Amino acid sequence: MVSLPVLERPLPDVADVLVIGAGASGSVAVKELAEHGFSVVCLEQGDWTPPSSFAGDKPEWELIKQKTWHPNPNVRSGPSDYPIDTSDSDVNPLMYSAVGGSTILYAAHWCRFLPSDFRVHSMDGIADDWPFSYADLLPYYERMDRDVAASGLGDDPAYPPGAPFPQPPLPIGKIGRKAAEGMDKLGWHWWPGPNSIASRPHGDRSPCVRYGACLTGCPQGAKASTDLTHWPLALKAGARLVTGARVREITVDDKGLATGAIYVDRDGVERRQKAAVVIVAANGVGTPRLLQLSESARFPDGLANSSGLVGKRLMMHPYAAVVGTYEDDLESWLGPAGQSIQSMEFYESDESRGFVRGAKWNVMPTGGPLGMRSGYGGRPVEESWGANFHRNVKQNFGRSFEWGIIAEDLPDEANRVVLDEQLTDSDGIAAPKIVYKSSDNTTKLIDFHIDRAREAHEAAGALTTSTTRLMRDCGWHLLGTARMGEDPSTSVVDQWGRAHDVPNLYVIDGSVFVTSSGVNPTATIMALALRSVEHLIAERGNQAVSA
Repeated sequence: MVSLPVLERPLPDVADVLVIGAGASGSVAVKELAEHGFSVVCLEQGDWTPPSSFAGDKPEWELIKQKTWHPNPNVRSGPSDYPIDTSDSDVNPLMYSAVGGSTILYAAHWCRFLPSDFRVHSMDGIADDWPFSYADLLPYYERMDRDVAASGLGDDPAYPPGAPFPQPPLPIGKIGRKAAEGMDKLGWHWWPGPNSIASRPHGDRSPCVRYGACLTGCPQGAKASTDLTHWPLALKAGARLVTGARVREITVDDKGLATGAIYVDRDGVERRQKAAVVIVAANGVGTPRLLQLSESARFPDGLANSSGLVGKRLMMHPYAAVVGTYEDDLESWLGPAGQSIQSMEFYESDESRGFVRGAKWNVMPTGGPLGMRSGYGGRPVEESWGANFHRNVKQNFGRSFEWGIIAEDLPDEANRVVLDEQLTDSDGIAAPKIVYKSSDNTTKLIDFHIDRAREAHEAAGALTTSTTRLMRDCGWHLLGTARMGEDPSTSVVDQWGRAHDVPNLYVIDGSVFVTSSGVNPTATIMALALRSVEHLIAERGNQAVSA
């Protein structure tokens, strides 16, 4: 089992680089910078989360996860969380504030974009192309595979050739085999799902024992959360980490260069950390919130916002699910959760369908009796409780699985993150408000994929199916609110994450995404962060810095 490093070092008066956020992308940046000799400080509003605190190996797990480990910060309401106004949103944003960020609670689907995802405008005449290609990012994808000890099976025909995964795939289990039966009958693509979960021992990490509790933290330490994969190495290399640090402003000098940040510590004391370069890695909601909070006479509309796009073009991957119930006992409480198998059969655009773009499918277990009831609520009380509850559990427990559908979310400037005029966090700092509506294209896309997923269940022999057309708590993937591009009038940062308006300010999280793809984004977020920080390191001699 991995032990948490405890290293106390004095903070430098002026750091070479200040990183805001210790999650997926921030962890990559801090590790690389520290190992290359930079003086780097990271400010994280959360704390360490020891694996012993996770409930997935405890009898009370299904009860505790409904509150303490809920992915929605408005439900969880932990001391490190900030509230989010979702009254004008179809989807709730999900996140976790801690060392490791939302990788603590993510499902660990480890998927790359497909080549077409970087060329959406060229191929489909919508949205925009990315300023680089799949081939440009491929070396960074493969390095991140090794860093997280990703498990999977190479040569998936949906993808171009590349290096094999460093670990063999996790077992697809009875649910994967049953789902594959249906896909084979229909002649549709499926492949063992790649996951950032160790299937074999890796360093201090133990292999997966299939608790199926990935979404509430891995008590085994098998899942690649960056508090385990990156932070021990970063601290060993000399990085400084400040936990319980809620940043309220990025400061600038009279030349418009970033000089550091002001933060509030866990005792409510306001502090300042100076730096020559500032990197923001606070996710697709936290980053635009902080840039908007950092307004000044020089930047009256928020920092790095001359384009007016900070906070706009929010994408959250609307998620639908079709659950099939079978006669056979499928042991569908077993992990990984995580994905068992995935499909790209209907991923690319097809004009005949009446919409553009597509979705990735993934097979997920339906969990234990409480999770099975709560995850897909909304049915009338008389159908869900009392005698019917016992009947439904007896019929369904262990005998069902989910085809989950990750719909590609197209960028729309009306979908946005703004500062709420009334709501504040526990330190009195303005909270974010989400304005997000699912589009007509998304509705048509989801309807088509639900019908196909139902066909897949029926081909596999499902007795019944039930559908969740748009899951409210599905906003794990917070993307696009500080998009990259070559034109400063239509983008916030360049292809390396450097702000057009502030040449020593970088954004390296999912905010910079040009389009969302239809796959889980963590592998791409971390590969992008690695690409950006390596460029920063290589160009250190040309980097503008504050005095």
